[in-house]
Amino acid sequence: MMASIRFFKLFDMLARMGYKKTDLKTEIGLSSTTIAKLSKGESVTTDTILRICERFDVQPGDIMEYVPDEDQS
Repeated sequence: MMASIRFFKLFDMLARMGYKKTDLKTEIGLSSTTIAKLSKGESVTTDTILRICERFDVQPGDIMEYVPDEDQS
């Protein structure tokens, strides 16, 4: 497995605030494709991360985390 960036923190934060993933579409104009990429831990643009951080007044580390490769020693 390859190391990745995961957005579990983002979705936990949204749930605590009473938001759904789809609210990212109306709140900051993210496309359904981008929301799906966030859910799957796929690559998104730095502009996407910036828009989320600006809207919710958070830092990138508040919404995403690095998950190392399980095979790394």
